[in-house]
Amino acid sequence: QVQLVESGGDLVQPGGSLRLSCAASGSIFSIYDMGWHRQAPGKSRELVAHITSNRGGVTNYADSVKGRFTISRDNAEKTVYLQMNNLQPEDTAVYYCNAHLTDPVLLSSFPQPDNGYWGQGTQVTVSS
Repeated sequence: QVQLVESGGDLVQPGGSLRLSCAASGSIFSIYDMGWHRQAPGKSRELVAHITSNRGGVTNYADSVKGRFTISRDNAEKTVYLQMNNLQPEDTAVYYCNAHLTDPVLLSSFPQPDNGYWGQGTQVTVSS
């Protein structure tokens, strides 16, 4: 079991920055791949950024946020971060943290719900 709690969402002007945090508890955080997703009103949830558990934390990003957002993790603090710079109105959404395993060996020892574990979300609003 993994519990995730997001924080850091806020109202910010276009061009501004925010840093989201996702604190994990309950299991071995370092074995989980972590992702940030977002869902805007009337739209489906989309993956924004992802960081793996191994190989030093390989990252990848949605095209819409490349060069503006940075995902990182601190395994000692059991926390994953999303640094968001040059925010735009289209970044307005509820941002969700996700933890999941993909290794079949690990899954046999740490079964997870379909699509892994989710936090409750944090609202980011970009508006002047």
